[in-house]
Amino acid sequence: MKKALVFGALMLSTAIQAQTLTIERIFESPSLDGNAPRNLKVSPDGERVTFLKGKQTDYERLDLWEYHIQSGETRMLFNSDDLHSGEENLSDEEKARRERMRLSGSGIVSYEWSDDGKSLLFPLGGDVYYYQLGDKDAQQLLDTEAFETDIKLSPKGNYISFVRDQNVIIKHIASGKETAITEDGGGNIKYGMAEFVAQEEMGRMTGYWWAPDESHIAFTRVDESPVDIITRSEIYADKIDTIEQKYPKAGTDNVEVTLAIQNITTGKRTWVDMGEEKDIYFARGNWMPDSDTFTYQWQSRNQQQLELRAYSLASGKQQVLIKEGSPTWVNLHDDLTFLADTNQFIWASERDGFKHLYLYNNDGSLVTQITDGDWVVDELEAVDTKAGVVYFTGRKDTPLESHLYQVGLKGGDVKRITERDAFHEITFSRDASIYIDRFSTINTPFQVSLHNASGEQITWLEENNVDKDHPLFPYMDSWTKPEFGTITTEDGADLKYRMYKPANLKKKHPAIVFLYGGPHAQVVQNKWYGNRGLLMQYWVDQGYVVFSLDNRGSNYRGKAFEDPIYKQMGSIEVDDQVEGVKFLRTLPYVDAQRIGVHGHSYGGYMTLMAMFQAPEYFKAGVSGAPVTDWRLYDTHYTERYMGNPKTDDAAYTKSSVFPYAKDLKGPLLIYHGMADDNVLFTHSTMLYKHLQDLAIPFETTDYPGKKHSIRGKQTGIHLYKTITNFFNRNLHPAQ
Repeated sequence: MKKALVFGALMLSTAIQAQTLTIERIFESPSLDGNAPRNLKVSPDGERVTFLKGKQTDYERLDLWEYHIQSGETRMLFNSDDLHSGEENLSDEEKARRERMRLSGSGIVSYEWSDDGKSLLFPLGGDVYYYQLGDKDAQQLLDTEAFETDIKLSPKGNYISFVRDQNVIIKHIASGKETAITEDGGGNIKYGMAEFVAQEEMGRMTGYWWAPDESHIAFTRVDESPVDIITRSEIYADKIDTIEQKYPKAGTDNVEVTLAIQNITTGKRTWVDMGEEKDIYFARGNWMPDSDTFTYQWQSRNQQQLELRAYSLASGKQQVLIKEGSPTWVNLHDDLTFLADTNQFIWASERDGFKHLYLYNNDGSLVTQITDGDWVVDELEAVDTKAGVVYFTGRKDTPLESHLYQVGLKGGDVKRITERDAFHEITFSRDASIYIDRFSTINTPFQVSLHNASGEQITWLEENNVDKDHPLFPYMDSWTKPEFGTITTEDGADLKYRMYKPANLKKKHPAIVFLYGGPHAQVVQNKWYGNRGLLMQYWVDQGYVVFSLDNRGSNYRGKAFEDPIYKQMGSIEVDDQVEGVKFLRTLPYVDAQRIGVHGHSYGGYMTLMAMFQAPEYFKAGVSGAPVTDWRLYDTHYTERYMGNPKTDDAAYTKSSVFPYAKDLKGPLLIYHGMADDNVLFTHSTMLYKHLQDLAIPFETTDYPGKKHSIRGKQTGIHLYKTITNFFNRNLHPAQ
């Protein structure tokens, strides 16, 4: 029997009787959803799996571990406390960067392998540590008063690179010599740094890229001087900080981005001509394997055009390899993969209405479409060029689960590899021979296994089985398994839903509709839903029916399913959610007069629009950190879906919550983090004032010092209790 690595299981007596969850218990540590290892990677040599894991006493403090595949042994590589103790004084830039990367915790929160699999690099406490396999200790490579960010190991492992004081710096590991690639960064000028919308909305967290042979570095120069400064207050319990932030609201000027490539040895710098139009987005950067050609993705301001461009150092010329266009918007992706052995690359496109993979020659000529059908590819996971096989995750079998598939490099039959009916998150080794499968269902927390490329399981990395020793075990007898289904709207759209029903359905029950509703998201999945899922279990134990529906505009159903929100946010989404309530009203155990609605962020916006536009369907609502006027939100996200307010002002007015607020009839609770730098607290305070001017009562709960995610154990308990108590007061749950 292979050894199972079960991390953080709480030992509970088998004498404990089956019980129902409490809100306090949801947040107890170790977490009821299992302390699954984070950031799992297979080393480039394929000999070990590395991961981050929280301490038994504090699940926010992370250490670096490894599992040796051949021996089956697990060990801690580095205890973060041994290397750095005390408070981590992160720079403002690093705090913002981690918030946008959704990185939580302290200690070792990220790491990377060298290409040869012989060394590791990881930041800690504002500095960086370097470890060669076989050495006794890690070597601290930086120890400065300044705070370095975006620290990388060069492709051949000879250098580290980082951004310090808004400049790109490299350091030769063997000699310790530092070289400043740029020197005049500061103020409005940032080298090698991704601007706010690149981080928050494009998913691009870096602004510099090493050539594979370490001969050159490509980097961006960001000039923030065109961007308006907004002054906002971060309200804490004992102070108020006034923050001046460069924030490009919809319709205002963005940063100006230029691109340079610099020779590491000679210092010669080449500026790449990106065209006369400066009001554009630099979306992605990638080197071809030859270290001569740097490619970048150029996106128009309205995001209806995307070009993959290639610049050759040898010739000084560039060409457009691929053009993508859409009458609405073109979605970005991270699936561009260059194949060193074939002088070809794989690209993802939604040109036929669904995201699929395409094979191109490096000159931009199309070879073939690799996948096709009325379903979407999630991500390109790996390519085995010798075997001519492509591995990807996608929704071929169901939009509710992500599975691993394989297909020939030139297309052909698609074969599903993952067998378990679950949601699978895959990490391959570099040679595509083995992969890590982190999977879950709506009823079972994350489990992690290691497999051959064929799908054969090698071992468990974390079995996390809900047995008598698991913290969830005492609640299994009262656990409610939700049902999944489809409703069809009057105009023929199929909408997926998930519903939890109380065990005793002999009387009418109130219902809570939990929603998000926005683009690039999906609520209805057969995937573990963490603390929110546990809260739903608590609600159903209290007598609520809990219902979620993915309206048009949400993800993984194809572009035609997303496009209806274009220039009319807050319209079709509400209509579809009303269709969900109409379905609930047909159920004999649902009380049609006691249906509430709750969501956070876009879900908070949707809650407001539902309460304001359809008060006859939604009787009470809890809106978390809502957008209230899209003019206040950033350029890249908002203009993608709404156009530019300079030319589409009427659409912005129609999509704002303010024209509809006068129609609020039922009880409404709004909560917001008072230091939110994403959906600014201003969104809520403007609505507070508007409702007060209309003399319409409402409730508020605001959280001093909290950002958009409103993190923290005790804060989470307070928030969940506040939401639940509100619904209990206004929907009177059946007991």
